[in-house]
Amino acid sequence: MSWVDPADQWLSSYSFDLPPERIAQRPVEPRHDARLLMVQPAGGARHGRVWDLQQALRPGDLLVVNDTRVLRARLAARRPSGGAVELLVLEPVGGGRWLCLAKPAKKLKPGESITVEAAGQAPLPLQVVDDDPATGGRILQFPPGCTDAAALEPLLLRYGAIPLPPYIHEHSDGDNQRYQTCYASKPGAVAAPTAGLHLSDQLLDALAARQVELARVTLHVGLGTFRPVETEDLSQLQLHSEWVEVGEAVVAAVEACRQRGGRVIAVGTTSVRSLEGVAALHGGKLAPHQGPVNLVIRPGFRFAVVQGLLTNFHLPNSSLLLLVSALIGRQRLLNLYGDAIAEGYRFFSYGDAMWIPPEAVLPDASP
Repeated sequence: MSWVDPADQWLSSYSFDLPPERIAQRPVEPRHDARLLMVQPAGGARHGRVWDLQQALRPGDLLVVNDTRVLRARLAARRPSGGAVELLVLEPVGGGRWLCLAKPAKKLKPGESITVEAAGQAPLPLQVVDDDPATGGRILQFPPGCTDAAALEPLLLRYGAIPLPPYIHEHSDGDNQRYQTCYASKPGAVAAPTAGLHLSDQLLDALAARQVELARVTLHVGLGTFRPVETEDLSQLQLHSEWVEVGEAVVAAVEACRQRGGRVIAVGTTSVRSLEGVAALHGGKLAPHQGPVNLVIRPGFRFAVVQGLLTNFHLPNSSLLLLVSALIGRQRLLNLYGDAIAEGYRFFSYGDAMWIPPEAVLPDASP
């Protein structure tokens, strides 16, 4: 790692004040009409729309997107006493058993049965099998065939709802489609890779016509992405593992992009974590991989694959803010966030976007 400002290594250095009205409650329509803060190599930023990516990207560039699909993982249930319980289905633990967060959790004891309810559906009984001390969640027994996300998804489509982040208070039936990317295809996430929400079919077609290529990785966004970072000394920071798939086609597309002089552009921090996490497992070289990765990206990190980034505006003191700071510098990023707040940009999952071209990336961070 190269030299960094000592303040970069302290979590409290990544705080900023965000007025509540800047947190987006509903998405912009069409998708590509969201505002785009375009970071300039010489400093400052220009203001545009996501549609303007057509001019920012060049023929031969490669966009890497995350094709995970968000599960309708929020379930409404009742205890035998009649008390309401809300479940968030997180991940399989074998044999049709799933780790779930529950509200309220303390009253759910191993051995108890609860009943999932949904309009027009027969009640679905589930049994609480065990506690999970690491998350405070509960292990629940689902029907035996529900061994993975693809097998569980039909049940969730009947009983579940899209689990919007808690800072979004306005819900609608349209969220089932709008809180998915246009290219979402592999079920398993409990949150959307939100930078990709800005890419409409029309924009993707326009970029393809401009000879910008597309490659797909898969990272199933889990709860860990949104868990608050609580380690003040970031040199001691450890993050959750994440399941990713980087196939041979992605590796070949990245290599072909480099050969033709194109630029590898990640859509969202999940695409960054997929590419860089896998490269880190293979000595800095991208290779096919399916399984967990665990990588902390913070200022001082040198990227092995990613040259530019399309990203949303992230929460204070979050691991995602650390990642973006690694590309352009913490103080510069916080200054840009201050400008975005002053200019009325919308933050978080349904908010606006930021474009970081390769020319704006710190020299010590560039591949």
